Amino acid sequence: MPTILVTNDDGIQSPGLFALKTALDAIADVIVMAPERNWSASSHIKTMHKPLRVHKVTLPDGSVGYSSSGSPTDCVTLVMGGVLGIKPDLVVSGINAGHNIGIDITYSGTVACAMEAVIKGVPGIAVSTCYAVPAEFDAEIVRKTTAEFARGVAVRVLDTGCHPHTAQPQRPLCGA
Repeated sequence: MPTILVTNDDGIQSPGLFALKTALDAIADVIVMAPERNWSASSHIKTMHKPLRVHKVTLPDGSVGYSSSGSPTDCVTLVMGGVLGIKPDLVVSGINAGHNIGIDITYSGTVACAMEAVIKGVPGIAVSTCYAVPAEFDAEIVRKTTAEFARGVAVRVLDTGCHPHTAQPQRPLCGA
């Protein structure tokens, strides 16, 4: 069974993170490592001049997850560097509490986690949804539906991989 790292930029207590973990449990061994607090709009920030801490946490279903004192991309780097003794086959970041569209992707911690996975040689997926769910919709149903959609994307990526041009450039992007 493949291993998937689930992370985010909204923090370990985010309901979107847990909805995503729950949906992906059906297809993989899921590891959860997320920041201990909200790091929305943190982009690809790295912790450089202070120690990073990792703590075990109990998730709503009683399973074990991990939180880090570092940024969202620190969480991916820690797992890919072996802090948990497992290297995932896929990183899925989200479910972000807010759209990541247009210029938002340039400062999204959610998107940065998927990018960090690719930098580390593993496919990454970023998943986002709206902040304010309209009154006629149930927020839990929106998260569950989004998580199920993400599961379908994850299955496809695990089965067939990503198109080479989505994972890394095939030629230098500028100059050289």
